[in-house]
Amino acid sequence: MAKPIKETPFLSGKDAKNFVRENKEVVKVSKEEKEEIKASYEALKRIAQFAI
Repeated sequence: MAKPIKETPFLSGKDAKNFVRENKEVVKVSKEEKEEIKASYEALKRIAQFAI
């Protein structure tokens, strides 16, 4: 049987201000970094073995 989901706590004060500030400053990932991440993913996918 599944466990009940707990409520998410509210942010207040300094934590709330930091959260809002950090989420306003979204920095896009460069094309080179995306390619590096994809290459790493493909390498891991090739060596992964999952038992079914």
